[in-house]
Amino acid sequence: MKERIQALNAELFDEIVALRRRIHRKPELAFEEHETAALVAETLGALDGVKVRTGVAKTGVVATIEGGQPGPAFALRADMDALPIHEANTFDFVSEHDGKMHACGHDAHTASLLGTAKILHAIRDDLHGSVRLLFQPSEEKTPGGASVMIEEGALEANGMPAPEAIVGQHVFPQMPVGTIGVRGGDFMASADEVYLTIRGEGGHAAAPHSLAADAVLVQAHVLTALQSVISRNSPPDVPSILSFGKIVADGATNVIPDEVRIEGTFRAMDETWRFRAHDLIRRIAEQTAAAFGATCEVEIVVGYPALTNDPALAAEVRAAAVDYISEERVVDLPQWFASEDFAFYTQQMPGAFYVLGVGNEAKGITHGLHTPRFTIDEDALRLGPGFMAYLAWRHSAHAV
Repeated sequence: MKERIQALNAELFDEIVALRRRIHRKPELAFEEHETAALVAETLGALDGVKVRTGVAKTGVVATIEGGQPGPAFALRADMDALPIHEANTFDFVSEHDGKMHACGHDAHTASLLGTAKILHAIRDDLHGSVRLLFQPSEEKTPGGASVMIEEGALEANGMPAPEAIVGQHVFPQMPVGTIGVRGGDFMASADEVYLTIRGEGGHAAAPHSLAADAVLVQAHVLTALQSVISRNSPPDVPSILSFGKIVADGATNVIPDEVRIEGTFRAMDETWRFRAHDLIRRIAEQTAAAFGATCEVEIVVGYPALTNDPALAAEVRAAAVDYISEERVVDLPQWFASEDFAFYTQQMPGAFYVLGVGNEAKGITHGLHTPRFTIDEDALRLGPGFMAYLAWRHSAHAV
């Protein structure tokens, strides 16, 4: 079966690349993926017997491929949305939508899963159970399309039972093309947005002694004090990060402003510590400001949860990858402090999120995710669709 799937991937390679380029030209932001969703539905609709549901979470598409043999339900997911980035690439299929770009590889994810669907359809007589294909909107924007897909019944769609497990794939430019990386257990961090508004008394910079509180000075003490959330309160075996990337103090060389606004992110690998840290951030910021006679309003926007790969399923992905491409091309990953709404699926069922190498130094394909020059070595599409199909077939066959 492995050789059969690899041969099918090779036959479909040009078509998958064409789909990726077509999607790349027409990037659409979160919950606006109408043209992408139409292409997905059209491609899936051409496969005889595949059940397709559209309009899930506004623009999501859910498809189910039923195998010819009895077995469990298994789910595969791809995200479809782009980012608000102006593309700086110069190849002939760059974004035609100014200020929008597939800078995170979701065009490749979508095209790859469409290729997977075609392969699974071709081997459906030998497929055990069913495979649910989730083409999801809005991975890049809170609250995340995954949570909405779940709320709207995507896991029980098409009149089929909910899958017993789910797998997702993400392109990874830090790894060379032709490789696969996976990690069991804690893999990706939660991500919450932190907004602080410090209010003091503004006035002439030559007379700070006449002010009730200098908000600019207070913000320096607040930011310094907040680092104790990590250094003195975080459990030593639970990695977490608190970073601030934006400070707005709209004064001047001779003007102390009334207000300073600060924005940052808090990330953690543990859900219990995550919400304890939220309480500490509020208390430390508010009380530090109060000590200087100022106030600090704290708003924490809860984002995606930490992503924990089911150890058994992650081990299964690794074993399948070794079988499919060899031990030498499989990478055991460290923790990754990016955030992914795939974590919402892993809260519902065993899940595994792995990465597909797409970098190539010889071709100059080295730019990171979320950058204007990001792209992939499309040779990765010789591996990604087929491996996902092999993984789905292998999982269901072994479960019988």
